[in-house]
Amino acid sequence: MSDQIFNITTPIYYVNGPPHIAHAYTSVNSDVIARFMRLDGRKVWFVTGTDEHGQKVAQAARAEGCEPLEFCDRISARFQDMNRLMNISHDDFIRTTEPRHKNAVRAMWEKLKASGYIYEGVFAGWYSVRDEQFFDEAELVDGQAPTGAPVEWVEERNLFFRLSAFGEALLEFYDSHPDFIAPASRRNEVVGFVREGLRDLSISRASFDWGIPVPGHPGQVTYVWLDALLNYATSAGYPDSLAANGVWPADVHVVGKDIIRFHCVFWPAFLMAADLPLPKRVFAHGWWTVEGEKMSKSLDNFIPPERLTERFGVDGVRFFLVREMAFGADGDMTEVALQRRIVGELGNEFGNLAHRTLTMIARYCDGRTPAPGVLTAQDEALLAQAAAMLPALRLQFGEQALQAATQVIWNVVGAANKYLQDEAPWTRAKGDPDRLKTILHVAAETLRRLALVLQPFVPDAAANLLDQLGVGPQARSFASFDQALVAGAPLPDPRVLFPRPESAPPPAGAMPSPM
Repeated sequence: MSDQIFNITTPIYYVNGPPHIAHAYTSVNSDVIARFMRLDGRKVWFVTGTDEHGQKVAQAARAEGCEPLEFCDRISARFQDMNRLMNISHDDFIRTTEPRHKNAVRAMWEKLKASGYIYEGVFAGWYSVRDEQFFDEAELVDGQAPTGAPVEWVEERNLFFRLSAFGEALLEFYDSHPDFIAPASRRNEVVGFVREGLRDLSISRASFDWGIPVPGHPGQVTYVWLDALLNYATSAGYPDSLAANGVWPADVHVVGKDIIRFHCVFWPAFLMAADLPLPKRVFAHGWWTVEGEKMSKSLDNFIPPERLTERFGVDGVRFFLVREMAFGADGDMTEVALQRRIVGELGNEFGNLAHRTLTMIARYCDGRTPAPGVLTAQDEALLAQAAAMLPALRLQFGEQALQAATQVIWNVVGAANKYLQDEAPWTRAKGDPDRLKTILHVAAETLRRLALVLQPFVPDAAANLLDQLGVGPQARSFASFDQALVAGAPLPDPRVLFPRPESAPPPAGAMPSPM
C-alpha cells in the first residue's frame, strides 16, 4: 500500500453549546474512514477539535456568567468526552485557543498581507451572529438569513481579503479537479455560487474582542472563519513543518452541507493566496432531522449521544449512524429506524449468524475450528462472495460511500444466513459429520472476513468476534484477509455479540418525539 499519509478531518465543532448526535454522526463516519485506511495499511492523520472564538462564543459565555476561555474549556471537554464515548480514534484534537494555532493564524496574516491580498476598508451589511456570516439583501428571506437566523446591520472599519480576485482560479481548479467537491449536488451549488461573482471578504472584527488579534492592527480580531479553517493546516504543522512532514494536503475534509461554501470557496482561496497546496476533496454530508426538522443546538431539538448509547450500545449507535442514510443525503431519525438497524440487522441478522455458528462449533466440533472436507459449489460461492468484499469496499471507501459499503457487507451476511438455512448443518450431526464440519468451516471463514471488514464500523463487537474465532491481534489487518483460520485451534465459549436492548419504550425525555 501507499506510504503517503492519509489525512482526514472533521470540521472543528463550535463550542457555543454541548455536542449532540449530529456531531457524533460526522465524527463516527470520519472515524470509520480513518479506521478502514489504517486496517488497509495506510498511515493516517485523523484530526478533529473545537472552534472557540467569535461573537457567538462570547455571548454564550456571558450568558453563563463566566469568562470565554473558561466556557470554552468546559464545552471543549464535552466534545472530548463525546469522542471517548463514541470510540473515535483521532490522532489530533485541536483547539483554536491553543498557542500553536494562534501562531499559525499570525503567520497566515503576514503571508496574506505580504502577498497583497489584504486591504483596509469599511464594511456595511447584514450579519448573522448565529451563522457567523454576512448576507446580501437579496439573500434574506423575510428579513432573516436563509438559515432562519436573525440578522443585524453592521458597519465598521475592517480588514478585507481580495476574494474577488480568485473567481476564475477557483473555477479552473474545480474544472481540473472534478472530484474536489462531493457529492455532485454540492459541487453544482458551489460552482454556481462562484460563477455569480465573488465579493471581497471582511476578515476582521472590531465590535468584540474574543478572537485572535490581527498583527499590527490594535482593536481588530480575526474573523472566525479564517481562524477556524486554518486549523487543518495548524494540525499538519503550519507554519513550521507543513511541507516536510507528509501530512498535507488533506485527503478529505468531512463537513456538513451547511458549511460547504466556507470550505470550497474561502478555504481554497486563502490557500491559493498563501501559495499552499489545496486539499484533495471536501465531502459534504447531509443533515439528520427529527420530525422533519434539522437537529440544531439553536433550535433546541438535539439528541445527546449518550441517550442513544445507554439504550443501544456504542457499536449499535455507530452502526445506525453509518447504515441508515446515504452519506451525503439527509435522513430522519425515528424509533422504527433505530430498531430496524440495530435490533433487526445488527443483532438478529449478524449477531445471530455469529452466535449460532459458534454455538454449533462448540457443540459439534468439540469447540475447535473445524477443518473443511470437499467443497461444494454452494460452499465455494459463499467463500468467493466473502472474499470479494474487500476490493468492493476499497472502491466504496474511495468515494466515501459508507452506506453502500455496509450494503456490500450485508449482502454477505444475508447470503451466509441463507447458506446455513439451506445447508442445515444441525441435521448432519449423526449422518454426515464430515459435511457438518465443512459447512461450519465455511460459515466460520465467512464470519472471519465479516469481522475483519466490520472493525471500522463496530470496533468492539468485531474484536469480540475475532476473539471468539481465535484470530490473534497480528492477523486483524486487511493484509490477513486471505489468511484462513487454523483447523483444530481451540476456541473460547461463545458469547452474544449484541445483547438485545430493552424492548420497552425509551424513558420520558430520552428522545424527542416520535422516538
